[in-house]
Amino acid sequence: MTSTSFNPILVNTQQTTTNNQVLALRQDQVFHGSIKQLYPNQMAEVQVGGQKLMAKLEVPLKVGDTHFFQVTATNPQTELKVVTGPMSQTMTNTQQMNQLLETMNLPKTPEMQQVLSHFMKAQLPISKEQLLTAESWMKNLPEGIQKQDALQALQRMVELKMPFTNTVFQALTQGAKTDGMSANLMNLAQLLATQTGGNESLKNTILQQLDQLAKPLNNETGGVLLAKATQLLTNPSTPLATKLQQLALLKEAGILPQNTNLQNWQTVNQQRAQAPLGSSVQPSSLPIQAGQMLQQVVQTTPAQSNQIIEQVREWINNDRLLHTSQKEQLNQLLNRFVQIPPSKQAIHVFTNQLQEQLIKAYSEQASSRLFTQNEQGISAKDQLLSLIKLDSNVQINDHLLRNLVKVATDSPQPQLQSALTQAEAQVQSSADSRAMEQAIKTVLKGLGVSYEATLASKAGDVQAIAQQLKPQLLALIQDMQTPTPLRDAAEIVMGRLNGMQLLSSENGHQHQLIMQVPLEFFGKKMDATLQWNGRMKDDGKIDANFARILFYLNMESLQQTVIDMQVQNRVVTLNVYNDLPNLELLASSLKASLKNGLADKEYILSGVFIKPFGEQGGKTVTKDSKPDEQQGGVDIRV
Repeated sequence: MTSTSFNPILVNTQQTTTNNQVLALRQDQVFHGSIKQLYPNQMAEVQVGGQKLMAKLEVPLKVGDTHFFQVTATNPQTELKVVTGPMSQTMTNTQQMNQLLETMNLPKTPEMQQVLSHFMKAQLPISKEQLLTAESWMKNLPEGIQKQDALQALQRMVELKMPFTNTVFQALTQGAKTDGMSANLMNLAQLLATQTGGNESLKNTILQQLDQLAKPLNNETGGVLLAKATQLLTNPSTPLATKLQQLALLKEAGILPQNTNLQNWQTVNQQRAQAPLGSSVQPSSLPIQAGQMLQQVVQTTPAQSNQIIEQVREWINNDRLLHTSQKEQLNQLLNRFVQIPPSKQAIHVFTNQLQEQLIKAYSEQASSRLFTQNEQGISAKDQLLSLIKLDSNVQINDHLLRNLVKVATDSPQPQLQSALTQAEAQVQSSADSRAMEQAIKTVLKGLGVSYEATLASKAGDVQAIAQQLKPQLLALIQDMQTPTPLRDAAEIVMGRLNGMQLLSSENGHQHQLIMQVPLEFFGKKMDATLQWNGRMKDDGKIDANFARILFYLNMESLQQTVIDMQVQNRVVTLNVYNDLPNLELLASSLKASLKNGLADKEYILSGVFIKPFGEQGGKTVTKDSKPDEQQGGVDIRV
């Protein structure tokens, strides 16, 4: 099956303009219009679709005649040249087009006729230069791009006055595809590994980024491995050989320093006592990370001990990542410390005990409560890392955890391979809607979809942003030493990334968002495209009460699936299109959880309707169907 695609859910020029609005033209543009009214001095009212303009004609014409016109001047007034004779019973549209091609000395190729016919039906102006450029693009369409999709891209470029360049054209055609992105990334990865020449360092960096995109939940697997390693290291009954093995694993992954041994891997208090708190952490405020809190404790003076204990108590009681029983044990430790005379030695002993209990608590949570975060977006594995690594940073934690998985994967030791298998199985069994949310965020961030916006707003770590796929691909494409097949593959992926931005747009209060997400879960690949259309409220926020969302899914088991989700006043209706038999029976067990999940977000599920691709509501619904533009810009048809 060829790659499916969609048309933007946008209201075009003819729909949004009234008969009284004036069409803006540029010199040398050609358009198809009719004479509506004649005025003195060869002035005339010309209608183009639903719009009208006043122009001066070079020759007198009759009211009602339809011609091809060419703009010869726009200042001080619009002047039109009649390019073809009037359409009549003896002159058809095809004859008019042929006359236009001859008059303007344009090639009579099938591609030129397709482009001209499309713009004639759309009643949009286009210049001779644009026609020639468009014909060239149509002759050299990349594999998998349908001609109708290419014509829609050309129309969008003209309607929205986009730069008429091949880069924009490729972005719109590639961005309109609803599947195949996983294949594009896989092809790019293969060429990066096999093509010689170019910047080898850059190629390796992109390969690593593609590997991360293919395994969006590897950081959770790393979190389980980290939790297991700390549990083994803190358990007195663990054999010495196993402890040394786990210690070596953490050191090789960069989580612990190379000079760490079994005696000092937890004794970071001496380092924390001398390390600066940092400008973002004040002794009088509650820190975000457990490691920062531990640093505040070890640096406190005996005179401040009561104050810091109350801060620790508040921190523990407010942490939603800890169970009630764990909070009770930690509070008992605090109560015992309060009863002894304050001294530097007492603070040192207390800090060690507090660290041991927190490591135990968070290692348990990192194993059992995957995909759970607190209000600050911190997970149990983040807290665990902050306790055993002095310079732990949430922004680099994922990198460390992924590196932990890589070290375990590359290790020849059966024990580590077994631990990795168990960790992956645990992540798989714990996967839920939060796992999907995390995977989508990880992939979109790794792709660099918002790279330009993030860079412009100066939000986030610039070095981390530069490691995203999009800027790396740009560097690869611009490198003159990059082999041509590799550059072509990179341009296809770049086109799809740019296409998401170009197809996402706004029209007054109406907004459209396009997201293409290549996902891989536990060996199964899926291409997911989300097409959201809704409106913005006066305060600039999304109106969550009304929306229309299409999900185009291409999965290994369910194959091609389209989900049409309509939200009207927080009432949700789902139409699921798929040709597999018995899908209704498989879906019935999931409807209750879907209803409850929507209810948690204050939405009401009206119904879920499983339908094959076919006739529905008097309209043909096929796998290659595309959303039609509807009045108002909200309603679409699958």
